[in-house]
Amino acid sequence: MAALNVLVVEDDAMIGILLAEMLEDMGYDVCAIAATEDDAVADAARCKPGLMIVDEQLREGSGSSAVERILLGGLVPCVFISGAPLRFSRTAKKVLRKPFLEGDLLRAIRDVLTGANAPLVRGIAAGGGGNVLVQH
Repeated sequence: MAALNVLVVEDDAMIGILLAEMLEDMGYDVCAIAATEDDAVADAARCKPGLMIVDEQLREGSGSSAVERILLGGLVPCVFISGAPLRFSRTAKKVLRKPFLEGDLLRAIRDVLTGANAPLVRGIAAGGGGNVLVQH
């Protein structure tokens, strides 16, 4: 079975690289690391990710705005991450706070991929394609 494509949206280059390495060690294929909202939308259209790991606060645009734009093309499971105070859109119920452990990320990914604790997205039950965010 082919590895799941993952889009990482993170404007801090070092954190983006570390996340990509962590995800690849977990067996995922990181298709792109986007640093801006517009790059995230373009990369999602190009690589059709099966999962997104998204930092809420970007230097150019926002992670939640990028996700809202990407979701117009179809549901994609998403884990939000942030080191900033929480101010998320209605699609984000919880967040994986930086710094976090690999096990925290692994559990959050498992939850979004299985639909566990998935909130409603645009009025449709997410059921394996939603945005589950875990606050620790």
